[in-house]
Amino acid sequence: MGILDRLSPSSQFIEVIEWLDNSSNTLVYRFPVKDQEIKNGAQLIVRESQAAVFVHEGQIADQFPPGRYTIDGGNTPILSKLGAWKHGFNSPMKSEVYFVNTRQFTDLKWGTPNPVMMRDSDFGMVRLRAFGIYSIRVSEPQSFIKEIAGTNAHFVTEDVEGQLKRTLVSGFSDALAESKIAALDLASNYDELSVLTRQKLNEEFQTYGLQLTKFLVENISLPQEVEAAMDKRTSMGVIGDVGRYSQFQAADAMRDAAQNTSGGAGTGAGLGAGFAIGNAMAGAMTDAMRQSREGGGASQPAPANEAAGIPCPNCGHRNAPNVKFCAECGTKQGAAKCPNCQSDVPAGAKFCNECGQKI
Repeated sequence: MGILDRLSPSSQFIEVIEWLDNSSNTLVYRFPVKDQEIKNGAQLIVRESQAAVFVHEGQIADQFPPGRYTIDGGNTPILSKLGAWKHGFNSPMKSEVYFVNTRQFTDLKWGTPNPVMMRDSDFGMVRLRAFGIYSIRVSEPQSFIKEIAGTNAHFVTEDVEGQLKRTLVSGFSDALAESKIAALDLASNYDELSVLTRQKLNEEFQTYGLQLTKFLVENISLPQEVEAAMDKRTSMGVIGDVGRYSQFQAADAMRDAAQNTSGGAGTGAGLGAGFAIGNAMAGAMTDAMRQSREGGGASQPAPANEAAGIPCPNCGHRNAPNVKFCAECGTKQGAAKCPNCQSDVPAGAKFCNECGQKI
């Protein structure tokens, strides 16, 4: 048999073993294809962010980091396990070479398909939804092939994303419960939750030969009814004094009613609303005045005798309490004489303190 017979199409020999990745999601690529044999002296080229794993007779024989290697009997570690090639050019050895992509696969999405139950100190039991992104890399190529890829000739991220997402959601739910962060404080603790979840899940990912390099929480949302309650609570905090706010609303309503020029039933409804609002305003203003008097904020009304004035003991003209002389007759104001017993009577008194005579 001549050398041309050895080079027949049925026997193809591989001289260069390499993989140029033109995709963005390939994790493992198997080389060579069926019925191809590796030529003795062939060149193995492993690029950065790659690892080459030789599989012979169903068993992993060796792994090569980035670099250039010559497949022969002298300097290739794989040959110590497979045995030296004795047939020269026409080697009978058929081995499979798996190229594993060891770069980071970024911007992978995760999310909670169902709400996560959480016990909250403010709202009690609440249901939360969350989503974010994560990044992975193959840290142990041999373990990844054994546990995940198997004999798949072309393994991509979509083939493992389902399992990884379920693992991520489970770990995130556990980390969220352990953190005991109140629902109102979750937004300020996204980074802490992300770090805690990544640390918790990395051990699980290592069993697949993977490393969880990034885990980010983008958003955690509450149910609509809880968000509505939070909005009301925020509104009350912005309003502040509820009494003054009620007065302000009543004044606005009265202004709107006054500007309403529609007739018929609308006029009657407007009048009724106006009366109700007026009563509310009167009650609110009365309460405000009473509170002001009790707190000392408003001046007390003058007594009746002060409002009417003090009569002059000579002419009877009523003068202000602090007037020293009568505005009518000029008589000095002060104590008067009782017409009966001539005792001094305090200014403004209606009866004598000594004999009881009416002044």
